[in-house]
Amino acid sequence: MTDFERYYQRIRRQQKRDSLVWSLVLVGLYLAAANMAEFNLVTIWQSLPHFFDYLHEIMPVLHLPVLFADGKTEGSLAYWGYRLNIQLPLIWETLQLALASTLIAVVIVGVLAFFAADNTQTPASLRMAIRAFVAFLRTMPELAWAVMFVMAFGIGAIPGFLALALHTIGSLTKLFYEAIESASDKPVRGLAACGASKLQRMRYAFWPQVKPVFLSYSFMRLEVNFRSSTILGLVGAGGIGQELMTNIKLDRFDQVSMTLLLILIVVSLLDTVSGRLRRRVVEE
Repeated sequence: MTDFERYYQRIRRQQKRDSLVWSLVLVGLYLAAANMAEFNLVTIWQSLPHFFDYLHEIMPVLHLPVLFADGKTEGSLAYWGYRLNIQLPLIWETLQLALASTLIAVVIVGVLAFFAADNTQTPASLRMAIRAFVAFLRTMPELAWAVMFVMAFGIGAIPGFLALALHTIGSLTKLFYEAIESASDKPVRGLAACGASKLQRMRYAFWPQVKPVFLSYSFMRLEVNFRSSTILGLVGAGGIGQELMTNIKLDRFDQVSMTLLLILIVVSLLDTVSGRLRRRVVEE
């Protein structure tokens, strides 16, 4: 056996030993966390039938002979969707909430990210202050922000908008300034040698490199915000979530399924549209 083969075998044994040790550590941490959280597979297995029972309860009762009858005929699609005049505006409000919070946040983040990046010659004190601020914003979950704003502003769309916007600023700023830091500095040095100002270097050196990443993250965050805005409605922060919670509390099982169906349709459409736009931008 050559020296290289002996070295290779020694490295392989060390890698296997390290992999085994870390696997055991992770399993131990998982079991400890499960014990502290009172996670029990037996309980989940025993309770699983109740979940399917609830799914069965919220399924609408439709009858084929009267499927397309009017809204007064039980078993028809119109009878199932008798609250669409309330639910559709709430779905639109939820979508507006996600769009508005994402757009406002992206504009603010686009400025903060350049000042928070290490390679944009920003004063260290300002850079660290921005990073600490956005870290605080993303540490607080949207639901916690929403609860506080509902207590301050009351039930409505404003708490949801503020909660989504603040958390989006915290999350996207980190992603954006990391994208800026990973950009090549060759165009920056070239423009600096030509006497370009800091703003010109950002505009013509950094921006062309990070634009696809920025837009991709923005589209992704729009999808996340729509899903989050649905959850925020459960605590009174506006949108279709309030309708969902009301139907659950009043045991309007057929309307729970209708609300979930509307959410599923909009999320699927939003995923498709934003995915195509994201791919088109990235390919350019």
